[in-house]
Amino acid sequence: MNPFKAFIATLSSKGSVTKKMDIQSIYDIKINALTGQPIDLSQYKGKFILFVNVASKCGFTSQYKDLQKLYNKYEDKLQIIGVPCNQFGNQEPGNAETISSFCEMNYGVTFLITEKTNVKNPNQHPLYSWLTQKINNGVKDSSVKWNFQKYLVDDKGNLVDYYISTTSPNSSKITKHLK
Repeated sequence: MNPFKAFIATLSSKGSVTKKMDIQSIYDIKINALTGQPIDLSQYKGKFILFVNVASKCGFTSQYKDLQKLYNKYEDKLQIIGVPCNQFGNQEPGNAETISSFCEMNYGVTFLITEKTNVKNPNQHPLYSWLTQKINNGVKDSSVKWNFQKYLVDDKGNLVDYYISTTSPNSSKITKHLK
């Protein structure tokens, strides 16, 4: 069997990479906070949500500072949700306690941080299946390339766009939607 067909066969045995989810909106997705408590995303209806896959040992980790500034400035209309992920260079090796302590001590993070999550296959979390697959979000397909990639969802639960890691959290590409 050629390598491409073997790859497709592997994906088929694990489930399709692109699969329509049985949810109505982003607000129906279940994910836990770093503390283990369930997060009810529907509590953020009426606010923009910026999802960012984060890591404490990445060259982009200093973006925590700008994410916190963005959150402070637009807290009334924006919820930032950091999603720790260890899928890129093992740059988020810590457990929940380590991650929480790191974020608070080094960057004064007060925005929401989720449990450590897979943002790409295999075992991609449903949140990222929704964010990255047009069949689910209705807007566009994407793939998470590295830590600190950002996904902006509008105040009605629609995907606005995604921004690569090098895009500053305070970029006008993001803030123009919040003004």
